[in-house]
Amino acid sequence: MAKRSARTTPGPRDDRGVLAARILAAARETFAENGWAGTTIRAVARAADVDPALVYHYYGSKEGLLDAATDPPQKWLDGVVATWQAPAGDTGRAVLRLLLDSWADDEVGPVLRAILQTAAHEQTTREKLRMVVERSLLGVFATMGDNEHQRRTRAGLVASQTIGFALMRYVWRIEPVASMSEDEVLEAIAPTLQRYIDGDIGAAGRI
Repeated sequence: MAKRSARTTPGPRDDRGVLAARILAAARETFAENGWAGTTIRAVARAADVDPALVYHYYGSKEGLLDAATDPPQKWLDGVVATWQAPAGDTGRAVLRLLLDSWADDEVGPVLRAILQTAAHEQTTREKLRMVVERSLLGVFATMGDNEHQRRTRAGLVASQTIGFALMRYVWRIEPVASMSEDEVLEAIAPTLQRYIDGDIGAAGRI
């Protein structure tokens, strides 16, 4: 009888949390690199060094795995809270600093990349992206204008700037944006974010 490869973990001999975390980490990396269409349960299982049945056991389906893989870690949520506490005039820089630090983080970066890579094709991930944006801006939302329309407009402009920048720099890796130093990024973009937050945005902010 053929022997199972010694490399592949055949079953839940480890603690559930250890195996589930290993699968989730592999899924984040795989979704981040290959997107929804290019990711398979077998590919994730290979990356996690487990049997594909375990992926189904813990996450149920490819959709369930994606949903779990794109949940923002607590570390990111804590960073958002810290951003809210920045002085009013430095909020734009603080939002951008959070973005740079988050993408550089080994745990948070793959989650954000997986969200952006799959949001175009999966409604669940689009909703997750909306949640990420709303949570990111929640703490500064109250300062963004005098009425609901202006606040939503300002928040949308901030989101468009940060998401567009993230796509250019981290997902599509288009030069020269991909290779700009953090100081160059902060100098070029933070003032624009600050203007969106509390500066003149012209007719866009008027009802």
